[in-house]
Amino acid sequence: MSTGESPRALLIIGTVGAGKTSVADMVGDLLADTGVAHAVIDLDALRRSWPPAPDDRFNFEMALRNLRSVAGNYLDAGAVRLVMAGVAETREHRRRYADAVGVELTVCRLRVELPVVRQRLARRHQGEEAALRWHLNRSGELDQIMEDAQLEDVVVEASDGSVPKVAEAVMKAIGWI
Repeated sequence: MSTGESPRALLIIGTVGAGKTSVADMVGDLLADTGVAHAVIDLDALRRSWPPAPDDRFNFEMALRNLRSVAGNYLDAGAVRLVMAGVAETREHRRRYADAVGVELTVCRLRVELPVVRQRLARRHQGEEAALRWHLNRSGELDQIMEDAQLEDVVVEASDGSVPKVAEAVMKAIGWI
């Protein structure tokens, strides 16, 4: 990739258990394989502090504050692609993520059938009954929020494909390959 290429960002969204982080990591691997300077950012990690503000249930404001710094540092270091995994529920969320990264943002939603999500969550939270219950409840709620909001530029079906295949489909859908 030429050094004069304008940086761009990808935000991979989907309900809990959709595979956002795994797919983002694989997109990063695919970019590395082709020599593209990039960074992968897990937005959940950027908001992981306690306690959140009383009026900010998911610590969104903390994620944005951290994203501004982290994205800026990666871009300053030469990244031309930012790959983020996270949740956006409203157009305002999308706009604020775009403002935080400061480069063109494309949003891809991973669509996964809820029975598949439930199976994934059961594996991920094995032995964690309270966490499993919360994530199972949130999965349907968040899936409906995203379906109604239609914040994405592209949708990639992720119920059946392996992580590498889904990551490649994401990159094709947004024109990165």
